[in-house]
Amino acid sequence: MVKVISRESDRELQEKQILSRGEAMVNPFDLKTALLAKHAQHVVLIHFPIALFITAVAFDLVAQWTKQRGLAAAVYYNLMAAAISTLPVLATGLFAWKFQLEGQKLKGILLLHLVLACISTLMIWLVWWVHFRARRRSVYLPSYRLAVELLAVGLVGLTGHLGGFLSGVNLPG
Repeated sequence: MVKVISRESDRELQEKQILSRGEAMVNPFDLKTALLAKHAQHVVLIHFPIALFITAVAFDLVAQWTKQRGLAAAVYYNLMAAAISTLPVLATGLFAWKFQLEGQKLKGILLLHLVLACISTLMIWLVWWVHFRARRRSVYLPSYRLAVELLAVGLVGLTGHLGGFLSGVNLPG
């Protein structure tokens, strides 16, 4: 005889197994749990400045090539959003170090990640400032900005890669 188990009974079984191991069931929609987690904010927020900045640089390369003013406006606003979003990311990164990593001594990958994060943040703000200044003065953007933008993308990528090792995402196996 084949016994059919409903989805609810599977879930109840999983809950019983979790409770029998002494683990607490976490509600993924509990706002208090999400906002007060020791390090979750940094892991979630970090994707915004990275994506906004890389998208802005890609748009800037296309805008330079096609001379589209609308795309240039998108570049400016993406850069502005990326720059502003670096502030909470830096703050939550420091909180993650203090609480999740228990303020361990800054050395190795952790130190390199922190230094590169600060440099990446400055580079994002620098790129935004170059665009802001050109927009404000109604002048053409300097051609050196593309080299600065590509260097910044490399630094942001390297910083994120090291952050992946710290979070356990990039560990082997």
